[in-house]
Order: sequence, then structure tokens, then C-alpha cells
Amino acid sequence: MPKIKSAKKAMRQARSRAVLNRAQRSALRTALKRVRAAETAVAAAQAYTAAARLLDRAARKGLIHLNNAARHKSRLAAYVKNKKA
Repeated sequence: MPKIKSAKKAMRQARSRAVLNRAQRSALRTALKRVRAAETAVAAAQAYTAAARLLDRAARKGLIHLNNAARHKSRLAAYVKNKKA
């Protein structure tokens, strides 16, 4: 346990941020799975737009790297496109 006041505060902040990050990362992973699990092409397209929005937000907030978000979006878009065909 930290003894210095600022270190105690930093520890509290780190704990609360970890909880928020875990929840956002879980929601992001769920959204990605929903795209792959979609039954129809229309459902996949709708799930893709929601997932893309979450990926952009996660990248903007620093939860994941920008290139990571771009890679996921690109692969999901190709998956949705091929599902329609």
C-alpha cells in the first residue's frame, strides 16, 4: 500500500479506470462477435455499423491502438461484404 497521498490517489484512479476499461473492452469484443454470429446479411451489416462505432471510439479514447481498430474494421467489412454475396 502506498504511503504518500498522491500515490494513494493514483492507485484509486488506476483501479477505477481499470474497471471502466474492462467493461468497454468486453462490450467491444461482444460487438465484434455479434457481427460474426449474425444470421442474415442485413443483420451483419447493422452489427457492423455498431461495432465500427465502438472500434472508432475505443481507438479515440486510447483503449486500443488506431491500427488495431482499422484492422478489425477492415476484416469485418470484408466479412460482411462476402456474406451478402
